[in-house]
Amino acid sequence: MKASMEISLYPLNEDYKPAIREFIQRISAHPDVHIVRTDLSTQMYGDYDEVMDLLKEEVRHSWEKWGKGCFVIKLLMDDLRGLAGD
Repeated sequence: MKASMEISLYPLNEDYKPAIREFIQRISAHPDVHIVRTDLSTQMYGDYDEVMDLLKEEVRHSWEKWGKGCFVIKLLMDDLRGLAGD
């Protein structure tokens, strides 16, 4: 099953940019998940199980390295790239 996801990270500290940059770099390193960055969020597309496994690993890494942070996630079934206007 394919999945589409929109995710935003809001680190709960003053120096928030490094945590966001590293999170995006780390998820972008996974070849089986397609990443699209926007000014407000990051979109992820791929196999549901792979996307969820990636999130499980990378959210934990982010919290362990950078401390508290809020992740806002929208998860949709299917690969919805380019379907916004349809």
